[in-house]
Amino acid sequence: MLAPESSPFAVIGGGLIDVAPPWAKDAAIGLFGTADKVALLTGIAIVLLVVAAAAGVVESRFPPWGLVIIGACGVASAVVSMTRAGAGPISWVPSAVAGIVGVVALRLLVGLLGRGAATAATAPASAADSGFDRRRFFAWTGGATAAGVLALVAANLARTGTRVVTTVRDALRLPSPTGAPVEIPPGADLRIPGLAPVITPNDRFYRIDTALIVPQIDPADWSLRVRGMVDHELTLTWGDLLALPMHESATTLACVSNPVGGDLIGTAVWLGHPIRELLARAGPHADADMVLSRSIDGFTASTPLEALTDDRDAILAVGMNGEPLPVEHGFPVRMVVPGLYGYVSATKWVVELDVTRFDLERAYWTDRGWSERGPIKLQSRIDVPRRGQGLKAGDTVIAGVAWQQHVGVAGVEVQIDDGAWQQATLAPAISGDTWVQWSLPWTADVGGHVIRCRAVSTTGEVQTSTHAPPAPNGATGWHERFVEVFE
Repeated sequence: MLAPESSPFAVIGGGLIDVAPPWAKDAAIGLFGTADKVALLTGIAIVLLVVAAAAGVVESRFPPWGLVIIGACGVASAVVSMTRAGAGPISWVPSAVAGIVGVVALRLLVGLLGRGAATAATAPASAADSGFDRRRFFAWTGGATAAGVLALVAANLARTGTRVVTTVRDALRLPSPTGAPVEIPPGADLRIPGLAPVITPNDRFYRIDTALIVPQIDPADWSLRVRGMVDHELTLTWGDLLALPMHESATTLACVSNPVGGDLIGTAVWLGHPIRELLARAGPHADADMVLSRSIDGFTASTPLEALTDDRDAILAVGMNGEPLPVEHGFPVRMVVPGLYGYVSATKWVVELDVTRFDLERAYWTDRGWSERGPIKLQSRIDVPRRGQGLKAGDTVIAGVAWQQHVGVAGVEVQIDDGAWQQATLAPAISGDTWVQWSLPWTADVGGHVIRCRAVSTTGEVQTSTHAPPAPNGATGWHERFVEVFE
């Protein structure tokens, strides 16, 4: 079966993602957020339409160069498809077929127009003849459109694998956690309108990854290989993994592309097997210092070995907020590692753990100029008042969240209009691996006001005011918000 990721759109889009420099990635996420892939696909469609139109004009004036353009596009897409991770022996077929169909369609349509023009030049004009030529042209155009519709139907049928995986996921019953389940402390969620909930619903959890087409993996076909600088290489099937002790933990994940005050962050209750126990079975060599995790789509992440073998809740996750992982969040298995940005730790659709060294291997984003280790930086955010929200003068509340996973937040301070910093009230934290909500009562006076916040960690670190962009290892600076207060 031809996978959806072999389609020309997916091949072109995946290739563009692979070669995009860090600034382009940041710009796309900054402009479109989690809709960056939809924007990319739309852009590809527009470019292909322009190329097709240009090829038609060229073919009508300088044959056969229009056909060459269409054919070259098909060949290029076929070649790129064979370089993609997980490419099979026939991954080139969809691109080749698209190129052939494009060449044939262009040849027929341009030929039809040419014959119509020749007829008009050599025969007396008549309403019947011109009507016939138009009818014939539109009939061919309709036929080409019908072929496109049939291609879409075929593509939809090819998504049978997607439906199968969804059905399998929906039927899964996850094992109960070993040990105590996660308990949300009373008062951890302040339930202030506009404030992000302490546990992020699955359908609102941010998604940033390199997969243009979400991998569809049947758990029956999934396996994980642990290899490299270990005493014993291991291979786990889905059944093997579910038979191991499962641990439940709450962890906040954050994307390194998250700007100051951004929303590329969320907290979930995860169910999975501790990675340290799996690595202990494999026996890492003493000189190993990194684990290169690999996704089925070829993405790799470089995680410090110590972050996977210390006491933090680094797990191979199979569950998210009481249900199997959503397909777009890594089903059937992903990594969750507190204290590190996702680009070096949160590998989705994970199929391999290669125990190695930082001086021997480089990961996907490391090759593109990002830091190789990626520890989470101390950050805080204002959620309330909302951006652009007008306030009535009088008593109100300022509220937000703060985080530094695997360290913890000890306090949050708020400044209004360059005044003295005021201590906000922290809600009870679920753990040091999650964000914490905070609030501060405020009597708002009429006029414009600038509100800032900064966090203090459990180690005494104060969030820096120095503004830095996300690249290469995470944004810094104080989040601030302008608020207009009316009578």
